[in-house]
Amino acid sequence: MARMAGRRILFAVPVLLVVTFGVFAVADASPFDPVKAYAGTAGLTSSQANLDQLRANLGVDQPLVTRWWNWITAALTGDLGDSGVMRQPVADVITERLGWSTLLAATAFLIAIVLGGGLGVLAARKQGGWLDRCAGSAAYTLEAAPAFWLGLLAMWFFALKLGVLPAGGLTDTDSDVITFGQVASHLVLPACVLGITQLPWFFLYVRQGVADALEEDPVRGARARGTSERTVLFGHALRSGMLPALTLVGSRVPELITGALLVETVFSWPGIAAATVQAATSVDFPLLAALTVLATAAVLVGNLLSDLLYGIADPRVGFDG
Repeated sequence: MARMAGRRILFAVPVLLVVTFGVFAVADASPFDPVKAYAGTAGLTSSQANLDQLRANLGVDQPLVTRWWNWITAALTGDLGDSGVMRQPVADVITERLGWSTLLAATAFLIAIVLGGGLGVLAARKQGGWLDRCAGSAAYTLEAAPAFWLGLLAMWFFALKLGVLPAGGLTDTDSDVITFGQVASHLVLPACVLGITQLPWFFLYVRQGVADALEEDPVRGARARGTSERTVLFGHALRSGMLPALTLVGSRVPELITGALLVETVFSWPGIAAATVQAATSVDFPLLAALTVLATAAVLVGNLLSDLLYGIADPRVGFDG
């Protein structure tokens, strides 16, 4: 396990280097001027000399490779540069928002795994039954439903129509203190919406995996020995049926990140999404580069985690790959 993790970490280094260089290359080819974006309306009346001085202060007057290499070497020391749109260090921007995004994504992932896995097991137990047909139809429908549309629908129904849950934000508008109760109540809608967007995949994978496992000889033998149906289902079939679903842990990370950006924007959740949108619209290259590296690292970690979980659940696979 340690050797495989070490190989993956070594492989991640050139991947991150290529990704960061790609961000700077795209930024260099972009028609947007980061200096004018940084200066805002003041740049409309500034002289060319002032704009050139600002360009030198921001370091965007240097060649592409130089700017990229300076950013890499500074990032290794913890200095990710300064965000022009946020007017603060990039590291502070990420630190302030990463925890809230992680809370949202982790809660949503837990909802998707528990509900999707549970429904998949129950549907596989009686294939063709009413639960199997209803859950399967809902899963295929939700696969095609955009996350922002589900978010707006949930906000309209639960917040505006019923008034049982807050429509967005982290705390109530009349509160200046962040409390556990307020955060929990404001987390329900965005976490459930994000979790529902991931639920169909876990449901379909677990359903098919458990259905196939129920037809295997060891499971039939357990039933022939008089083993209870509960033990057969959860003690034998579920373990084999969950193996394909473990590969989803890594493969769903990119879509989870994309969905989180949309859901955070819809519900005004103070996570990475707001910073990403502002960085993109304001051409904030240092912040964009750091967020891109963060997203790439999350995907690599997710893939590593899925391989480790699969190897632990099925020792026959091993960790040589």
